[in-house]
Amino acid sequence: MPYTISQLAKEFNVTTRTIRYYEELRLLNPERSDSGRRLYSKSDVTRLKLIVRGKRFGFTLEQIKEMIHLFDQDRSGRKQLERTVEYGNMKIEEITTFIQELETMRAEMEELRDDFLKKLNESGENRE
Repeated sequence: MPYTISQLAKEFNVTTRTIRYYEELRLLNPERSDSGRRLYSKSDVTRLKLIVRGKRFGFTLEQIKEMIHLFDQDRSGRKQLERTVEYGNMKIEEITTFIQELETMRAEMEELRDDFLKKLNESGENRE
């Protein structure tokens, strides 16, 4: 049973405008009814699921597009999986670096807080 754009938007919690944008990028390829209404196949649903998941993991639309089109070129899925692993490794490195930066920032802020608390305590003791 084909899906309408409204059904997909609701199911994936995206706007119909977003879905039309993905069409412009050739990530989705709905058929049209006699009246011109978009009709999405199970394949489109699967693609949209991959797009939403990819966006959640921080992949760019270009990367997602490349990974999706690799499957079209190689139905075994091997090339798609290889590229996905490559992009995944890059994203993991990026996240690891970001976590390290955040941990450093936290440590610096804790140190500043402790210094400020010490000064507050010292100034309170001096007023007595």
